[in-house]
Amino acid sequence: MRREIIGAFTAVFIIGAPLAYAQHATSGPGGTSDNERLSQTEFKMLTDVRVGVIKAALQLTPEQEKLWPAVEEAIRARAEARYRRLASVEERMEQWREVDPVQLYRQRADVLAERAAGLKRLAEAWQPLYQSLTPDQKMRLRFVTMHAIEGLRAATENHRMEMYDEDDIDFSQ
Repeated sequence: MRREIIGAFTAVFIIGAPLAYAQHATSGPGGTSDNERLSQTEFKMLTDVRVGVIKAALQLTPEQEKLWPAVEEAIRARAEARYRRLASVEERMEQWREVDPVQLYRQRADVLAERAAGLKRLAEAWQPLYQSLTPDQKMRLRFVTMHAIEGLRAATENHRMEMYDEDDIDFSQ
């Protein structure tokens, strides 16, 4: 029973964070929805919640706690990079008619390389802690990770659908 409660609690917060962002994101090129993009403070608060939920779900031992700061730092660094990346995308969307395709490809390659490096740093930070986890902790981490991925995927798809809603794009300009 305790496991199910932790799982439900974890799913709500992990999935809720990206969905909350999706509701605040811009709705299309050059336009915004009724809600503004999350502020950096709000984004950090969501990151705090996500970090807290992961840590609570793992129920770390005192020895494992010593390995946690590197993981938390890597999670926060990726979240900060994501915030900067989303802000940059928003700025570029305001100028979407002036896009140089070659420059766009180069920028996209740079962004993907940065994301890959951040993900690699996250994996390296997790490695020592993951090796120390019990089978039960590993199962909870898999659960949290899979729900976070599904939540991000749903939020991303929702955002893309909103961005490219044909009713919002004026093709006559």
